[in-house]
Amino acid sequence: MNTVRQQYPLPDDLRVFLVVVRKGSFVAAADELGQSPAYVSKRISLLEKTLGCRLLHRTTRVVALTEDGERLQRSALQVLDDMDSLLDQLNQNRLSPRGSLHICASFGFGRQHLAPALAALQSQYPELEVRLDVFDRHVDLVSEGFDLEIRVGDDLPERYISKQLLANQRLLVAAPAYLARYGTPQKLADLANHQCLVLKERNVSFGHWQLDSSSGRKDVKISGALSSNNGEIILQWALAGKGVALRSSWDLAPYLASGELVQLLPGYSQSANVWAVYPTRLSHSAKLRCAVEFLQQYFAG
Repeated sequence: MNTVRQQYPLPDDLRVFLVVVRKGSFVAAADELGQSPAYVSKRISLLEKTLGCRLLHRTTRVVALTEDGERLQRSALQVLDDMDSLLDQLNQNRLSPRGSLHICASFGFGRQHLAPALAALQSQYPELEVRLDVFDRHVDLVSEGFDLEIRVGDDLPERYISKQLLANQRLLVAAPAYLARYGTPQKLADLANHQCLVLKERNVSFGHWQLDSSSGRKDVKISGALSSNNGEIILQWALAGKGVALRSSWDLAPYLASGELVQLLPGYSQSANVWAVYPTRLSHSAKLRCAVEFLQQYFAG
């Protein structure tokens, strides 16, 4: 009896499909993949032919998932993750991970601290391809195709796994020139009378600082003429004597040592630990496990 052999989609076609979905257009997907839009269109057409269904609604500007496309997106992520795990398990030298690792972080921490750490990671594991994207917004690791997020702050997503990389606190600081002009705050309530350099980042409450002390957590309302969504800009303004800033201790260390900035109200601080956030267990991925362990050791040093 003759039987029809079921055709299965190629893993590379599934990866192309997921990039198209994430980028929202064939042109943007082609740019990320280093291919032509015609190549991307061909791979999607072959994938649809193999599966016998339409996956995308195409317009002149964007593409949108069909109902079958939404089902494939969920399944493709799991299939590719399982294949990566299988390859990791079959890899004889599990201390030498290979393949691509897509990581995201905030602008300031990503540029100043994570970028050199990942360069060192790739030097130690030359068969690992590392991509770092930086932005200040919430990220859905699975739907956006990220393997790992490095997050500053203790507001962690429950649906993912989190591992602390580094203990950190944010401190209140100001430049001597600012303090000479406006005075030094002696108690927390005094901040209401100062120019505070307000950072609007991700879901941080705008116009409020939550600070920890020996008597518990305090919420203080603050205001100021200068605000930004970038921590590096806030630090520049603080150094220029424009107001009181709340910044991470490792960013402040050289300026506190040189006297360019002065710590204020040392009994108050804000927890801002550094975390690795990822969607799958480290035991399921050698490349992810090695990256997280490497970053732990790197930041501990």
